[in-house]
Amino acid sequence: MAEKIVVIGAGPGGYVAALKAAQLGGDVTVVEKEHPGGTCLNWGCIPSKIMKTSADLFLKTREARDYGIKIDGGVAVDMAAIMARKQQIMETQRKGILALLKKSNVQFEQGRGYIKEQGVVSVADDKCWEKEIHYDRLILAVGTEPLNISQFPFDGKQILSSNDLLTLESLPQSLVIVGGGVIGCEFACILSALGVDVTVVEAMNRLLPLPSVDEGCSKILQREMKKRKIKFITDQVVETAEKNGDLLTITLGVSPFVDEKRKKRVKPGTLVAEKMAVCIGRSALSGDLGLENIGLDLDDKGWIPVNQGMGTGVDGVYAIGDILGPRHIMLAHVASHEGMVAAENAMGGSAVMDYTAVPGAIFTMPEIGNVGLTQAQAREQGLDVTCASVNFRTLGKAQAIGEIAGEAKIVADTSTGKVLGVHITGPHATDLIAEGALAVTKELTVSDLAHTIHAHPTLAEIMSELAFSFGV
Repeated sequence: MAEKIVVIGAGPGGYVAALKAAQLGGDVTVVEKEHPGGTCLNWGCIPSKIMKTSADLFLKTREARDYGIKIDGGVAVDMAAIMARKQQIMETQRKGILALLKKSNVQFEQGRGYIKEQGVVSVADDKCWEKEIHYDRLILAVGTEPLNISQFPFDGKQILSSNDLLTLESLPQSLVIVGGGVIGCEFACILSALGVDVTVVEAMNRLLPLPSVDEGCSKILQREMKKRKIKFITDQVVETAEKNGDLLTITLGVSPFVDEKRKKRVKPGTLVAEKMAVCIGRSALSGDLGLENIGLDLDDKGWIPVNQGMGTGVDGVYAIGDILGPRHIMLAHVASHEGMVAAENAMGGSAVMDYTAVPGAIFTMPEIGNVGLTQAQAREQGLDVTCASVNFRTLGKAQAIGEIAGEAKIVADTSTGKVLGVHITGPHATDLIAEGALAVTKELTVSDLAHTIHAHPTLAEIMSELAFSFGV
């Protein structure tokens, strides 16, 4: 008899795990309380990129004369049309996921999953009808939601979450974004391009203050944001947000992360804006799952601890995706790979998850792609590295498309030339980073990249130009 596998959550981790388990011969059921696709499709990656596409196009139309195109009449943003297009694409993607599951004979159950006891998941829909599903192995892919801060809780009107930003019916005149991480910077670029006066407040000393993001990428992004009139404030935090009619008065304070030397230069003040969006983290959706019924312990933040094979502390129970928390990498494509590892092990395998070459894709303007070690990380590890960078403006294709801002950088082992990290800020960086990920994964050298023929004229030539700059 086939192993009965139940997956709770149909995001990019959950549905991939289900498909993999079915491919390996499992009798698989997926339980999802909302729409298939999870946060990525419904509240993150896809809808934000749909909005970014509209923002990019709007910017291009405003620059049309630079390309020899004359547009008679005005060009304006139609938020209702943007949201309608977003909804249509999301629905098409949802149907595609359901079709994939059906083709693989995976049973899809719409409703809230609850672990009744070891081996039994109960599913309840909106009408409170319950169905029991028995399992031999369980994979938890329940995800996260925007972190709600008690000092200024979300109200969906003036204090917004990232989810609220994806359902805007109209654009505010002004917006303060709390948090200069990936989500905050992406929305800052998108909404500014659409005409919103945006200010970003970040507690650290740079935007995108992530260990995986090279400081050079942050510097370029900050320079380009200044050119686009996007204001940003670092080393400060939002302390209060008081409603004053249709506006918010936002009081800033010195960040607790500022050292004594920098603290003297920080001069907090107040901001006035129509709305404020809080984009400073995610919280676990591990409550109300019935985990206590199988003795599965969580950490103090509600995240699920796992081993290298995605197994939890309970035999036969696995966890994947964002529910693992920030100790792991909270990205959709990572969740998918974790899902494949969990599925293989649930079906009797011995797979191990490898996080050494995970590409990051940040859809700011310009885009940022990164993989492997940054220069700072390499030196912290005591490695002898050589770094080189090349500006996009040297490429004919970048000049032709009018997107010359940015650079690419390689971090390589000095003695062997092995590529340890690639960091790209510029046009289509999120696509170009794939070659860097391959180089890091397969331990290629800068010589390997230099002697790989790249088509001309393309943006991909940045990699060969970069490799040749090492003198190989």
